[in-house]
Amino acid sequence: MKFGGTSVANEERIERAASLIVDEVRRGKQVAVVVSAMGKTTDDLLALAKGVNANAERRELDMLISTGEQVTASLLAMAVSAKGIPANSFTGWQAGLQTESVHGNARIENVEPKKVNKILESGGVAVITGFQGIDQEGELTTLGRGGSDTSAVAIAIALEASCCDIYTDVEGVFTTDPRVISDARKLLEISYDEMLELANLGAGVLHPRAIEFAKNHNLTLRVRPAHVDGAGTVIKEEIELENNLIVRGVAFENEIVRITVMYDVPYNGSLANVFTKLAEHHINVDIIVQTIMEGEQPSVSFSIKNEDFAEAVNVLEMNKHELGYRRADFEVGLAKVSIVGSGMVSNPGVAAKMFDTLRNASVPIKMVSTSEIKISVVIPGSDTEKAVAVLHKEFSLANVY
Repeated sequence: MKFGGTSVANEERIERAASLIVDEVRRGKQVAVVVSAMGKTTDDLLALAKGVNANAERRELDMLISTGEQVTASLLAMAVSAKGIPANSFTGWQAGLQTESVHGNARIENVEPKKVNKILESGGVAVITGFQGIDQEGELTTLGRGGSDTSAVAIAIALEASCCDIYTDVEGVFTTDPRVISDARKLLEISYDEMLELANLGAGVLHPRAIEFAKNHNLTLRVRPAHVDGAGTVIKEEIELENNLIVRGVAFENEIVRITVMYDVPYNGSLANVFTKLAEHHINVDIIVQTIMEGEQPSVSFSIKNEDFAEAVNVLEMNKHELGYRRADFEVGLAKVSIVGSGMVSNPGVAAKMFDTLRNASVPIKMVSTSEIKISVVIPGSDTEKAVAVLHKEFSLANVY
């Protein structure tokens, strides 16, 4: 069982989480729990650090922000114990979570949960800090964004758990964000691949790394509400297609920037060189469109997140001579809207239907990207809600029950 920050944000919610844990134990289950920091604790700690040293080393930041999860784990263990079930809290390293030697965004290399197994075998509950581990040098590390989800899945796999329940402040995985589209519907089931696409395309329910881990080890995930009773959404390999839906979700992401690099003459090495330079600075590039036509100025356009914009422009400017381009233009204030569904593979015409729907709604399309189970378009940010609404309606996603 994994509880996110909003699910343990205060005493009342910690009490609720403890009740859910005790209910599972009394059903005869062995239960390991992974927790995030309470509410906005991590943000508050980072703000404190910035006030003391705006350029603090990542090692010290890891030491600081890892304390947030420790507070939650110990309090939740106390709450479970108060209900008559023995519980012990563990840090990531005590739980045997070993990572690479990278501060701030480490990847899990191995999990050896000896201490966790010991308490489970004795009938107790293990409450483990998410988001953190230890490297081969004994240094404390954190796992970056979505780290608690990844911790939970990795520990569940190591324990050979039958299932990993992710408790959040939503009732499950919806056809789109219910805060934007009021008739969004909760899906009973979704495949790993569909969930992975939705997570990569902006749906914030689960982190992509956690889904990849689960898929690789065929671990069933369930996204469940922490605040109300509910079965949530099951994420697994094979699913029943609800109402034979071709499209099962609409995802969107705001604050996208399009950069266009123009050349005087074609240069075969330029395309690789541009993206190699950006990758060296850890700038993630999404949609790429190259244009080389007789009599036209060669160019390549690509989309990035707004948070990477300043650094991307700086990298291009610093390496202009080496990259051999004439000038670079950019367009801000864009968004990416995507439709996802495994049914697309065997149903031609989905892209045409999407483009026609957006055209009829007067939503201009600036870039397109496709895969077997998703189609993404870059559009003006001001049209995001309209685009999501018309696509959600066109593909009958409000009919999911």
